Amino acid sequence: MTGETAGADSPPAGAAGAAGAAGAAGAELGRLRAGIDGVDAAVVRLLAERFALTRRVGELKARHGLPPADPGREARQIARLRELAGAARLDPEFAEKFHRFVVAEVIRHHEAIARAVMEQRIPAAREETAPPPVLAEY
Repeated sequence: MTGETAGADSPPAGAAGAAGAAGAAGAELGRLRAGIDGVDAAVVRLLAERFALTRRVGELKARHGLPPADPGREARQIARLRELAGAARLDPEFAEKFHRFVVAEVIRHHEAIARAVMEQRIPAAREETAPPPVLAEY
């Protein structure tokens, strides 16, 4: 048995501890990722709710000849969201960029709705009730 050491088939010292740590880290990683997946699902539901409301805003604006964009409201919203982001320990610049991205899509939708109303593909007037909000106003 020259050149062989006892336990040559077993992992090097410390490997068993590393494997256990990796297993524990993997379990924690799985729990954290499940939490992220839940938050992502909530974000998608909230965005869908937001776009349902902004679609109604777009229809109302189009029926009354109002412009798709409202720079004053957008500026007030950005200031409000930056403040909320700071309080939530989220980068206010990121919150502003995200909001601008969403608003750009909303304006694109509003422009399409305005064209549809002009072409009479959407009725000039209709009554609807707003869906209940998922979250209360801040």
